[in-house]
Amino acid sequence: MTGDSATVWVVDDDRSVRFVLATALSDAGYVVSGFDSADAALSALDARPAPQLLFTDVRMPGEDGLKLLERIKQRHPELPVVVMSAYTDVASTAGAFRGGAYEFLSKPFDLDEAVGLAARVLGERAEADATAAPEVEPAGDVLVGDSPAMRQLFRAIGRLAQAPLSVLVTGETGTGKELVARALHRESPRARQPFVALNTAAIPAELLESELFGHEAGAFTGATRRHIGRFEQADGGTLFLDEIGDMPASLQTRLLRVLAEGEFFRVGGRELIRVDVRVIAATHQHLEALVEEGRFRADLLHRLDVVRLRLPPLRERRSDVPALAERFLHGAAERFGAAPKRFSQAATERLLAHDWPGNVRELENLCWRLAALAPADTITTSDLDGMLSSAREAGGGDWDAALRAWARDQLAAGASDLHAQARERFDRALLEAALEHTGGRRTEAATRLGLGRNTVTRKLGASRRPRRS
Repeated sequence: MTGDSATVWVVDDDRSVRFVLATALSDAGYVVSGFDSADAALSALDARPAPQLLFTDVRMPGEDGLKLLERIKQRHPELPVVVMSAYTDVASTAGAFRGGAYEFLSKPFDLDEAVGLAARVLGERAEADATAAPEVEPAGDVLVGDSPAMRQLFRAIGRLAQAPLSVLVTGETGTGKELVARALHRESPRARQPFVALNTAAIPAELLESELFGHEAGAFTGATRRHIGRFEQADGGTLFLDEIGDMPASLQTRLLRVLAEGEFFRVGGRELIRVDVRVIAATHQHLEALVEEGRFRADLLHRLDVVRLRLPPLRERRSDVPALAERFLHGAAERFGAAPKRFSQAATERLLAHDWPGNVRELENLCWRLAALAPADTITTSDLDGMLSSAREAGGGDWDAALRAWARDQLAAGASDLHAQARERFDRALLEAALEHTGGRRTEAATRLGLGRNTVTRKLGASRRPRRS
């Protein structure tokens, strides 16, 4: 949408603010109309086409700006609204974003900032208008993909679901191995029986035996009553053992007996327990190598590896990325109770070009961050800036080493103003992490970071502001 055709409305009872902002926007090439009250703007909406962007003050005689925002969103949910106020309190800012505001501008604001914000909003709307919204099925615990690798996997699941065979699912961390196990269970004759999942790497070794096989009261200190283990919980159904390569050697022997005989004793018990359980195991490790190192039993591997299914990493099925991303965004919007977002064509191309070292889990986490942080209904490449590279740049837990490496690279390239750039990226990373953790609740995020609510709002605005060359 070009400046000479875009219409912008400014609603503010302060004539001087209305005049100055309208003049700056007009000088930028927009067609601007000013209104001194919410009632006047609503009357204009009844008489003529809606604008492409609306700026409104909060405190005005009659209905205030937040009420105007509510009425506009009822009539024109896609219309972006920028809320302005000299009172940057929690009630005003929280009410604005809760009501669907695109951005909150604290008065007095920089006119260049306001004009730049208008350019960004109108550019995003033009890109959104050129991109048809795809149909998205509700999010759920299902495998998604139409790539050749996934079609082959689906065919294998269809064949194996009916066979009472043990299955070993392999794949990198974050590829969705549990979803494969759930699909095998859901399509099997055991579908009406329990599906029980256990990540063996997440349970301390001294507790894992009890988690798997249960224990009797008095079996050890703290065992005050009988505990039913995962095998008994899954009787008649499916037990999914994730990260099987991390299972201690002593438990591997007990697991082998259960797989061979279908029976076991609870810890501290004398009653022989018989179960009918289909075991599906998963690992991101090379089990054959663990066998050679003596860390995994060869006979247990043969019991588990009757059929092996490999789940490909996301980089090997890039064509599935758009469908996965839209599904995750849709699910996040439902969780937040917010309007669904979508990716622009350019943003989708960025997603397709990414290597996804964290696989589907990385994509899902990204979509949740975008659902909480992206200000508009259409996600653009500027919303993705810094997010896609953050996993690789973090360098695991050694982020200070990654920062030094980044600084050396920038200095070698002749870059300047590194401190300001680093501070901006540092602030953005902390804010994104805190907002993701709190589900987009800025006040709670500010508390967790030890910052003021206004500081978080200001820093978010700074992180979204286009850099001047």
